[in-house]
Amino acid sequence: MSKATFGYFPGCSGLGTSLEYERSTRAVCRELGLTLWDIPDWNCCGSTPAHTVDPVLSSALSARVFAQGETAGIRDVVTPCPSCLSNLRNALEHMEDELFAARVEALTERPLEAGHSVKSVLQVIVEDIGLDKVKERVRRPLVGLRAVPYYGCLMTRPEKIMRFDDPENPQSLDLLLQALGAEVLPFPLKVDCCGGSLGIPVRESVPRLSGRILELAGELGADVIVVACPLCQMNLDLRQGQIRAKGLDYTVPVPYFTQLMAYAFGLGDEEAAFKLLAEDISPAFSCMQRRAGEIKAEEARVAALAAQKAAAKAGRTGSGQSQAKSAGAAGGEA
Repeated sequence: MSKATFGYFPGCSGLGTSLEYERSTRAVCRELGLTLWDIPDWNCCGSTPAHTVDPVLSSALSARVFAQGETAGIRDVVTPCPSCLSNLRNALEHMEDELFAARVEALTERPLEAGHSVKSVLQVIVEDIGLDKVKERVRRPLVGLRAVPYYGCLMTRPEKIMRFDDPENPQSLDLLLQALGAEVLPFPLKVDCCGGSLGIPVRESVPRLSGRILELAGELGADVIVVACPLCQMNLDLRQGQIRAKGLDYTVPVPYFTQLMAYAFGLGDEEAAFKLLAEDISPAFSCMQRRAGEIKAEEARVAALAAQKAAAKAGRTGSGQSQAKSAGAAGGEA
């Protein structure tokens, strides 16, 4: 397969709770010339609960995903979900131990060949496609949109497993949003946990942890919190009503980065799928358009002043040259 071709693992949420992520991811990858081959008959990778119950079973579920890809000639896999990515990478890491691999193969009933890899969609876009190509594809720049990038606690950590960006102060999503034209606000909680999958076993943790993230984003004046994780998106988007009931003063839309890419690329509503968000994003775009108008007017004013100064300077220069010529002519007559 070419460098721009990957096996695609959508993860379970991609066909359900994060359908907007799935649609926009496929659309954006297509626009960037990235070919996604669906892994045939894929199964749940075991994220998030399986590894806490039985690490061998969890790795076996992930191993079968790679095995199904292997059968179809796929060795390099991409997934939009950081939790799936973590589980798949951990499985490959654990199976480097021969005894562990033997226990996994006893469940899958097939050995897994070496040479498999898996990356996130964000990593592939930033590292394999490149931000220059992203900029080239922009048709509707996000000028005027104030965004905070939220990576969550899994996209870059643990560093040994994820091997992508800085684990404590990642910049890939920041740079991607800037490439789309957005104003990226410094966000010190960009890798703090939102509560993850604790919404059921420890219900009070999610409103508290996600509430901190939403509150700071609101205080910073963010129009949107941009995410790359279905679980983070669910906690920050779907639970805002619960969090506001506890005193949150802000409403902040939480789109996936691929949704904003689809919009910036000039794609339609079906691909961007903003209507599937719980919190309405239209107020954010209204603020963006207003600020974009203000920015354009200010740029026009600055350009006009520069033109006036240039014209005045040219006039003074021309006047000085004329006087010099006149003086020279007078000297010649004398």
